Amino acid sequence: MFLPLLVAVATPEAPPPCDKPVYMVVAGPTHDRVRMQTYARAIFESGLYQKLGGYYINAPVPVATFEGDVPATQATLIVRFPCLANARAFWYSKAYQERIKPLRLNPSAGDYTVTVYAEIPLRPDMAGKVGNAGYAATFDAGGIEQVAP
Repeated sequence: MFLPLLVAVATPEAPPPCDKPVYMVVAGPTHDRVRMQTYARAIFESGLYQKLGGYYINAPVPVATFEGDVPATQATLIVRFPCLANARAFWYSKAYQERIKPLRLNPSAGDYTVTVYAEIPLRPDMAGKVGNAGYAATFDAGGIEQVAP
């Protein structure tokens, strides 16, 4: 008796759509502003933000404090990405982990926490009153060499 050989052909899964923006929040005291400027320049020159749709949405120092005491060295920087996959692709990129991040370490140029938050939908009453919070271009994380998380 001859049984036909069944060959399973794996079809690659399409990556999830990159259409749920997130905010990467970097917060903490800065110890060496000159080194942090060098670090920021290296991020820009790497082209990672441009490729992945990341951009700063604020200046890192407050213009006013309404409650509490904020140390003069405190910095909070928010980076918007079109989706969590692109924020991860930035953070775990070989370029960032091996060439850029070390610019702010040993000794530390700042003690930061880095967290990522989902963007929430625009309230209906705000529609037409502010930007649509969407991306008009597609940003693909493919082709960016990664390191293991």
